Amino acid sequence: MPAPMKQTVRRSLLVTAASFASLALTAPVSLAAPKPSPSTSTSPSATPPATMSTVGGARLGQAGTQVALAGDAPVVPKDLTARSWIVADAESGEVLAAHNAHWRLPPASTMKMLFADTVLPKFPKTTAHKVVPKDLEGIGSGSSLVGIKENETYTVHDLWLGVFLRSGNDAVHVLSSMNGGVADTVREMNRHAEELQALDTHVVSPDGYDAPGQVSSAYDLTLIARSGLQKKDFREYCSTVTAKFPGETKKNKKGRMVRQSFEIQNTNRLLAGDYDISQYPGIAGVKNGNTTNAGATFTGVAERGGRVLLVTVMNPEKSDHNEVYKETAKLFDWGFAAAGKVTPVGELVAPQGTAPSARASGRASAQPGANPSSGESAKAGQGGTSGQPVAGAAADDGARGMWTALAIAGGVLVLLAAGAFLVNRRWPLPDLVRRRR
Repeated sequence: MPAPMKQTVRRSLLVTAASFASLALTAPVSLAAPKPSPSTSTSPSATPPATMSTVGGARLGQAGTQVALAGDAPVVPKDLTARSWIVADAESGEVLAAHNAHWRLPPASTMKMLFADTVLPKFPKTTAHKVVPKDLEGIGSGSSLVGIKENETYTVHDLWLGVFLRSGNDAVHVLSSMNGGVADTVREMNRHAEELQALDTHVVSPDGYDAPGQVSSAYDLTLIARSGLQKKDFREYCSTVTAKFPGETKKNKKGRMVRQSFEIQNTNRLLAGDYDISQYPGIAGVKNGNTTNAGATFTGVAERGGRVLLVTVMNPEKSDHNEVYKETAKLFDWGFAAAGKVTPVGELVAPQGTAPSARASGRASAQPGANPSSGESAKAGQGGTSGQPVAGAAADDGARGMWTALAIAGGVLVLLAAGAFLVNRRWPLPDLVRRRR
């Protein structure tokens, strides 16, 4: 294909959205509720606190469901039982609806998104590391493990597959050891959370294992996921369904020392499916979690009709199997149906230090009810009351201004070996890899 035509195709595939920085409410630390004490119990309270952070908008600090319906917008599903949830447009940052968005709750393994966003850029994926006993110290009892063995060598790529697919706390601890140790990694994660303005988040253990004072919120987990999705490797790992993982070196029947691999599958049931739930059309990850005190938690990203949504659900009270995924799917369905028909109730803020820029003239500003400045007013309805995968891509210096999204489904993208299409876009758009069967 001639170079001019390549450039034209690339530009035609770029979807524009409002500038991340100019849309964001620059929220100082004073807008956040006080940080939790390290002595805080791991068990969350039964009701949301009277005072919560207002980062992203005043309504997001209110208890209960926040949504501003208009016209023929569908009502929020009535049978949601999660203590906290949020539905947001991943590209514009608009929060379409939320429920106790800033309630600080134990995050379980969704905390691994912050771990990955912090540590993943540190090591090339081909870096090899031989595991020593100290690398595996301090792993909590009953932790999810991928099966790392002492004195075996793993690549960084292997370890990240263990983190994302099997939620392996052993893989987290090995990578933390490579990064200077758990204590240093926790400090870096807390610092990165502040940079992202994820001010509800306090890290004690990098793997999300229950610990006194370790908390996050549906709002923060969504911010963190949005940041992680800017990274190509992060997108690829969180959208991988199955992979091969190195096993233990053993003697075979002929007496030779051999090392075979075994298959691991992603524990995200909206991505991999299960006997009582199907793969969600357009799902791309991101991360699930489950511990005694946190209950089930999940942040997911999905694309439909050129729109990308982020949904976070924390601790459904209903104890049905895969309930967190079922409630997430309901919120995705609602979000795709309601997008453009609701007034945003808040927004996902930009990282600290992001330079202000002129607002792009794109989809976010063109849609009905998508005026961020009106996010504090409720419309008629519920205001104040209770396929195929995926998304992504890397920054492209040539992607500027306003281009319409033409020919996305026309087969003009390059088919990658993993069945993924890459669409190059600039930050702040969460570049999402579109996988097709």
